[in-house]
Amino acid sequence: MKAIDAGRAVAGNVERAPSVRWALAGPSLSMLLSSLGISIANVALPTLAQAFDASFQEVQWIVLAYLLAVTTLIVSVGRLGDLIGRRRLLLAGLFLFTTASVLCGVAPTLWLLIAARAAQGLGAAIMMALTMAFVGDTVPKARTGSAMGLLGTMSAIGTALGPSLGGLLIAGSGWRAIFLVNVPLGLLALVLAYRYLPADRRGSKTDRAGFDVVGTLLLALALGAYALAMTFGRGSFGPLNMALLVAAVFGAGFFVLVEARVASPLIRLAAFRNATLSTSLATSALVATVMMATLVVGPFYLSRALGLDAALVGVVMSVGPLVAALTGVPAGRIADRFGAGRMTIIGLIAIAAGCLILSMMPTISGIPGYIAPIAIVTSGYALFQTANNTAVMSDIRPDQRGVISGLLNLSRNLGLITGASAMGAVFAFASVTIDIATARPEAVAAGMRITFAVAAVLIVVALAMAVGSRALAARPSLPGGIS
Repeated sequence: MKAIDAGRAVAGNVERAPSVRWALAGPSLSMLLSSLGISIANVALPTLAQAFDASFQEVQWIVLAYLLAVTTLIVSVGRLGDLIGRRRLLLAGLFLFTTASVLCGVAPTLWLLIAARAAQGLGAAIMMALTMAFVGDTVPKARTGSAMGLLGTMSAIGTALGPSLGGLLIAGSGWRAIFLVNVPLGLLALVLAYRYLPADRRGSKTDRAGFDVVGTLLLALALGAYALAMTFGRGSFGPLNMALLVAAVFGAGFFVLVEARVASPLIRLAAFRNATLSTSLATSALVATVMMATLVVGPFYLSRALGLDAALVGVVMSVGPLVAALTGVPAGRIADRFGAGRMTIIGLIAIAAGCLILSMMPTISGIPGYIAPIAIVTSGYALFQTANNTAVMSDIRPDQRGVISGLLNLSRNLGLITGASAMGAVFAFASVTIDIATARPEAVAAGMRITFAVAAVLIVVALAMAVGSRALAARPSLPGGIS
């Protein structure tokens, strides 16, 4: 009988391996599309300003509408997926994203385009929030890291592909093509998800908690106010930014009060008592803040300090996402083999080392002197992100996977938004100039070194938090798991 059972187990594993790969195909393509939606529109802003005879402040809402929708709703849609079924909601998100892409491509006015981009962002929020949650539903626990690495790779490919693909499409077919290109890919992702994702489990109605509408609205308002505070003014922090920041603080306070009293909260505050979850969210935000420095500082350093033309700046800037894409899957396998907690710390050490090298890099080292430490930073980021997500998602209850996945994505998005403002301010201050676009090469180089010195300090803080969390988790008196 044991031999028969063993044979059945082997046969089951053989049958399951292809189905697991196909089950991950839809979520992986969803991750690529949602990342592509962020990066591909930026390159089109000058063209769109000309097409609609609009100012930069007006056309930037094409990007902001998407980012705001993702940031404010990603936790809520993750929780909704836990309640009504993740497969059902992902299919709806893919359909919304694809339909909104069509509307973006045919929009006759700027404000209709912005509205369609907001709808596209809602679809992207669903796709981002639920892709990581599906890993726990489809992949054996021992291979969680590899699956997370694959999703990280697809996200990096989408980010790296956006500017170059967008430029080619605009040159060849016009700006509408950058949105319409999502349609066939969205339909393919929809078919793959419908065909291969596991069906939602049917639970009794008495087992289903209600959806926290008040908490959802308060969280969306708080996050929206914070995101706008960090993005308005393009680096300057005026009275409007301060008012939005105060509104975000009050909104967050009211949200906590509501969540402590409501019967079925959007986020169970008790979950944050778990050291692994709290530390993972905090370190993810810090690391994303630092990673944004490479995108904010890099173009100015390459163009002003090294004197590169726009085309060569684009090529050099694509090295980081390319390295992240190539190292994502190997990073997942390493996390599976050696442990996610240990690899999280090693990833942070690599990021800190790369930032420290950049903080001491002389301008005379040229392009190689910039690319080498950036490759260290981005490979460390790929390892950290994969291991960090694996450490969290492998130990949570199935009915909490959507909301926790949403929180992980939210922490990264908030870090990116904060980094764009905070690290940009550090760079401008360190360069001792009002207009960084006209600063002297020596000032820009000095600003770059100081900015990455600050980044290294932030990563050391994240490293200390991660090491402390592992020490606390090792104590036998602490309860395990995330509920």
